[in-house]
Amino acid sequence: MAHAQYDVVIVGGGHNGLVAAAYLARAGRRVRLLERLDHVGGAAVSAHAFDGVDARLSRYSYLVSLLPRRIIDELGARIRLARRRHSSYTPDPASGGTTGLLLGAHDTFDVIGARPDATGFAEFYRRTGLLTKALWPTLLQPLETRSAARRRVLAGGDDAATAWREIVEEPIGRAITAAVRHDLVRGVIATDALIGTFASVEDPALLQNVCFLYHLIGGGTGDWDVPIGGMGAVTGALSAAASGFGAEITTGAEVFGISPDGEVRYRAGGQDHTVSGTHVLAGVTPTVLAGLLDEPAPVSAPGAQIKVNLMLRRLPRLRDTSVTPEQAFGGTFHINETLTQLEGAYTAASRGQVPEPLPCEIYCHSLTDPSILSPSLRAAGAQTLTVFGLHTPHSLSAGTDPDRARTRLTSAALDSLNSVLAEPIQDVIAEDAAGRLCIEAKTTADLDSILGMTAGNIFHGALGWPFAEDGEPLDTPARRWGVATAHPRILLCGSGSRRGGAVSGIGGHNAAMAVLES
Repeated sequence: MAHAQYDVVIVGGGHNGLVAAAYLARAGRRVRLLERLDHVGGAAVSAHAFDGVDARLSRYSYLVSLLPRRIIDELGARIRLARRRHSSYTPDPASGGTTGLLLGAHDTFDVIGARPDATGFAEFYRRTGLLTKALWPTLLQPLETRSAARRRVLAGGDDAATAWREIVEEPIGRAITAAVRHDLVRGVIATDALIGTFASVEDPALLQNVCFLYHLIGGGTGDWDVPIGGMGAVTGALSAAASGFGAEITTGAEVFGISPDGEVRYRAGGQDHTVSGTHVLAGVTPTVLAGLLDEPAPVSAPGAQIKVNLMLRRLPRLRDTSVTPEQAFGGTFHINETLTQLEGAYTAASRGQVPEPLPCEIYCHSLTDPSILSPSLRAAGAQTLTVFGLHTPHSLSAGTDPDRARTRLTSAALDSLNSVLAEPIQDVIAEDAAGRLCIEAKTTADLDSILGMTAGNIFHGALGWPFAEDGEPLDTPARRWGVATAHPRILLCGSGSRRGGAVSGIGGHNAAMAVLES
C-alpha cells in the first residue's frame, strides 16, 4: 500500500524534535514530525495544573541554561529569558535554619562562619570557567576527541589544566573539599553534580562530574535563567518556527514501529498509518527507540528526583530573619544540602530508604516572571514554587503503588522544606476550585509513564562527556555529530544524543546538521 514519503520523519515532538524540524524545513527538506501526546513540547511545557487557578506552571522542566543563543537567533524563535535576582540561598542546618548563606550581589559567608571560604569558592568557579568557556562553543560543532578538547582547554594556562584535572579526570568531591572547608559551602557546590544523577561526589565512574560540567557549561558561564511565559513559551516559539518553515507537525500520533530502512508506523484517529523518511530522527529515549526497532533495550541509568509544584497564597516566613523571603526565593533555595547531608542521603537511598532529611532545591518562577500569573493572583501576592528533591532513585517509585510512592516522596520534600521555615508550608498553599491544596508531584515513575522518559531519567539516560574518546570512529556525519545509532538512516535527536540533556536544543541542532551533511 502506498504511503507518504518524506526527507525526514521525526519521532517525538519535544523541544529537540522541534529544533531539528525547524532547521531541516528551513533548509528545504520535507519534514514530518509525529508526537504521541495531543500537544508538542515533551517535558518543556506549561500547564494550568490546578483547577480554577489561573497560573501557567512549568510542569516538568523549569530553567534554561544550555539553549544556545545561536539556535534562538538562527530559527528566529521568540524566546525571552530573564536573570534571577539572586544566585542562591542556603539555610544552615547547624543553626536550625536561623542563619544562612546568601549568594549574589552581597555574599554572606561570614554569617555562617565561612569567611575564609569566600576566596576558595570564587577561585574554584574562576578555574571552572576557564574550562566551560573553552568547551561551550564546541557543543554546536562536530565532536572533538578527548585529546583535542584537552588541548583546547589547556591553552588557557596552568589554572585551566587544573580545572581539566579536577572536573574531567578525578571525582569532583576532591576538588570541592580542597577548595572550601565549610560543610554547607561544599554542599552548595556539590548539588550541581547531583541533580538528576544518582551518585556520590566520590564515585570513580565520574557520572557526577559529567553532570556538574553540564550544569556549569551553559553560555560558558553556567547562568540558569527563567523563561518568560514559562517553559511552554519556549516550545511554543520553537513549534511556531518549525511550522513557519514548512514542517508538518502531527499530534496524537503514537508511533509503534520503526524499520531500519526508514519506515515509520503510527496510530492516529483510531487508524494505523505508515510514512517513510530518507532519515528518521528519534527524539525518544534510546530505550524507547530500541523497542520501536524491536531490538534489545540498552542499559539505561535510572532517574533520581521528585518534583513538587506548589501554588502559594504568599511566600512563607523564614526562620532566618536577616533575609527576606523575596531574597531567599529569588534564586536557588538549597535545603538540607550540606555535603554531609548529600552523601548521607545517597547512602540511605542506596539502601532503599527515603532520605531523611531529603536534600531539596526550590525555584520560584513567579518572582522573576510574574506573567505566568493572572492579574488577580499577582495583586494578591500569590507565588509559584517548584521543589526538586535529590537522591530519590527510580527504585523508590518503581514497582510500588504509584500514589503511595508519590505521597511518601512529596511528604519527605515538604517536611524538608518545613525544617527551615518559621511556619508550615501547608499554611500558605493555595486551594483549587474544589478546596484541595495546590500540590502537584511528579516522580520518576510519572515521567516514565506520562512522557516516556525511561526510568524517569530527565536526561534520557546517563550523560556523556561533550567530546569523543580518542580512537572512537568519527567516519560518518552521524558519528561526527554524536547522533548515530546502529542504523545509518536512524539518528538520535533528543536528550539521549551525545551532548544532549536539559532544555538545550543541541541534540536537535546536531541531528539536523548530520542530515544536511549526509
